[in-house]
Amino acid sequence: MADTTGMADLRAENVSRVVTGFALQEYRMKQVCMIQSSNAWKETYQKETAADLTGGAGSAVKGVPRLANFPYGEVSWTEASTRHLKHAMEGVISWEDAKTNEIDVIARTLLRIARAVAKSVDGEIYSQLSSNANNTTATEAAWDDTTVANRNPIQDILNAIELISIDNYNPYRNGFLLLSPKDFSHLMGNASVRNAGQFWTKNVTKNGRVGQILGLNIVVSNSVTADQAMVVIGKEAATWKSASPLKVHTIEDPGVKYTIRAWEVGTIQVKNVDAVCTITNTAA
Repeated sequence: MADTTGMADLRAENVSRVVTGFALQEYRMKQVCMIQSSNAWKETYQKETAADLTGGAGSAVKGVPRLANFPYGEVSWTEASTRHLKHAMEGVISWEDAKTNEIDVIARTLLRIARAVAKSVDGEIYSQLSSNANNTTATEAAWDDTTVANRNPIQDILNAIELISIDNYNPYRNGFLLLSPKDFSHLMGNASVRNAGQFWTKNVTKNGRVGQILGLNIVVSNSVTADQAMVVIGKEAATWKSASPLKVHTIEDPGVKYTIRAWEVGTIQVKNVDAVCTITNTAA
């Protein structure tokens, strides 16, 4: 049966819904960011100095004498800026393939395009979190160390939590543990995690979340570098500035092809670098 104009319009609407709906479930790193809209190409922001204020030598905050001048404290900031990046992908399906293939090539193309854009955004977010993290700690031994007794992922994660806490951030308020599939497997296979319920709690699987450990939401993603993990405070460490959320457009060339195009434009600002701690793997 020949397609009518109305059917083509409906198909375009379905394309947009499929791509955006699927991509929302594929995003893993966006959930650790504060999301803000933007209408500028260059984003300038201020990084606040994390060190606690002190009164300086001979002018302590504690023990100010009667009628004495108060010690002086001054907050400082460092200006930083980022530019938006476009993450985009398109696929072309011939009219013949769309009509006659045994495989639903349009549906498969939709899913792969959505995954490509989401993965690109997630990769950029993790890369910037990792390169800007002000805290880092090394594991006592590789989580897949050949000597099983040497593996101690619980202490490694606690060490990261400690570093963030020392900088006066609360890792237990919307804290995340970001893992690659490899390191998630080794963490969950560790005897101390398997056998101690207080370390591990089951949670609804959504957007890569697979549970909690030590009060942190576990997120598993291929965007996380293998042999590296990260503790990050969600919505506080970083902001995703969105110039254009994920959009989808279908271009139909009647009798010839369908072009499905998806794109997103945004940039990440890592504003609180002390609210992030990377855990690097010690070689086995």
